[in-house]
Amino acid sequence: MGSTDPEAVLLTCASETRHRLRSYGIRRRAQRERVPAALADVPSVTLGPRPGRDEVDPILADRPDARLIVHGTDADLAAVLVRLLRTERLGTEVGYVPVARRSVAAAVWGLPLRPDAAAELARHGVAGPVPLVRDDAGGVLVGRGEMRDFDGEGYCDATLVLRGRVRRLLVDAGPDGVSVLPDRDVRAAVGRAVQIGTSGARVTSDGVEHPREIPRWAWYRHTEPWQLVRP
Repeated sequence: MGSTDPEAVLLTCASETRHRLRSYGIRRRAQRERVPAALADVPSVTLGPRPGRDEVDPILADRPDARLIVHGTDADLAAVLVRLLRTERLGTEVGYVPVARRSVAAAVWGLPLRPDAAAELARHGVAGPVPLVRDDAGGVLVGRGEMRDFDGEGYCDATLVLRGRVRRLLVDAGPDGVSVLPDRDVRAAVGRAVQIGTSGARVTSDGVEHPREIPRWAWYRHTEPWQLVRP
């Protein structure tokens, strides 16, 4: 369980390509005005959307004990968690301040949607272990996965959740692992893993579409949790 006043670094993920800083520090005044007041004194770095190894790993190496506060989209948060997974740093505390009020990740993890409240929690709240949901393409799901208009068969653990033509499949990450949401021709279920076999389908994870059609896909609970700051 983390401290209520930890060392922290703010990762602000840009919505479009900007100059990328390789070390934390004070950003220009115009940039800092977009950050909630509770985070005004937190050392910060501006990253690109869905930051990768070259952006995140140097911060992890430089500030190994710092809480990471991600100010961005669900996809940005997932990208940061991928780096924590790959570098074996899932013990790092993570706070999340979503830029979108429709953040599914905020909803499933019970986080505030108002920026000021989310920032206050991310800065001063307590971190604890929560399930990490991965996919079999090397990604992480923090909010919602989606597949549309496909023929296939799918299971949540041992429960058959779909067979045949499906208009839409929605899968949420969350405190219980993975949840299949009920829909036409889809049975609700909660479990450790969701596995889908198809004749070819497109997958969207946290709002980002996979670049290729896939014949099979899985979202599953990792053996080790990540450390999320939440109420």
